[in-house]
Amino acid sequence: MSSPEAQAYRLLTEYTNGFMVSQVLFAACELGLFDLLSEAPEPLGSAAVAARLGTSSHGTRLLLDTCVSLKLLQLESRGGQASYRNTELSGTYLVRASPKCQVNMLAYLARTTYRCWGHLAQAVRDGKNQYQEAFGVASDELFTAIYRSDGERVQFMRGLQDVWSVSGRPVLTAFDLSPFRLICDVGGCSGALAKQCAALYPGCRVTVCDTPDVVRTAKEHFGSREEEEEEEERIGFWEGDFFKDPLPEADLYILARVLHDWSDERCSHLLTCIHGACRPGGGVLVIESLLDADGRGPLTTQLYSLNMLVQTEGRERTPAQYAALLAPAGFRDARCRRTGGLYDAILARK
Repeated sequence: MSSPEAQAYRLLTEYTNGFMVSQVLFAACELGLFDLLSEAPEPLGSAAVAARLGTSSHGTRLLLDTCVSLKLLQLESRGGQASYRNTELSGTYLVRASPKCQVNMLAYLARTTYRCWGHLAQAVRDGKNQYQEAFGVASDELFTAIYRSDGERVQFMRGLQDVWSVSGRPVLTAFDLSPFRLICDVGGCSGALAKQCAALYPGCRVTVCDTPDVVRTAKEHFGSREEEEEEEERIGFWEGDFFKDPLPEADLYILARVLHDWSDERCSHLLTCIHGACRPGGGVLVIESLLDADGRGPLTTQLYSLNMLVQTEGRERTPAQYAALLAPAGFRDARCRRTGGLYDAILARK
């Protein structure tokens, strides 16, 4: 048995190497490793993988064996030769053909989030996001860096589709939303969550509210013509700035991963605007990764809150902190439901 000192040093080493683990994951996805193995009729050896990916034999073997240690790949022996196949984890979340694929979100994390985190110490010093340092973009233009090109905008929107492919149903069923017939998904991006909402609650109509560029991209890149025709009666789009332009009237407003981007002052302003547009008896559904009551966990949400520091002007909050934002805006009876997943739900009524 190792000594407490050795165990402590091992833990420190794991923390120190965390960025390497992320880069292994990012690189394997960028190279298309998991897609290749998914499409292959049988497990492949490292030479075959290198030949098909156009990568070096030495680097490929190192990457494959590291992925085995990370439980992203499984090693098999055939005729004395090592071969590799996907594990359930990689087959579910890292293969593009999977309905729960997370590769687009990982690409966004690699291209944008990772660069901002390189300036975490400075973010802690000055208390603001690091877009200026990472991308040369003014710190008050939160989405300019994320949407710095049409390609990056599409990538981010696909990333959010990935998130909701796993987390959408739990948060949308945390409360029974069937009484709400007209729903607005504020900051609804590609419409991924709106489509799930419409599927779960056939009696509702959902309007996706976002900026003109995002709405244009959603219409151009997300959903087939057949889907558009089927959903035309139940899913619509509203173009505008939800901080400046009057929102459409609705029974329920969904704020999914929106409030955590903004300061308390901006959140209060938005919630007040929503309350003014909300029909009597309606409500607002806040979907966020919630901190524990004391704000000191869970670790994933604490890391997300640091991410809000380096990327936005917001933070993750406790249920009580969200209730404290909702009440002055006019919303009452805020109820919180933990889903057991990454995101939770708070429903408050007008």
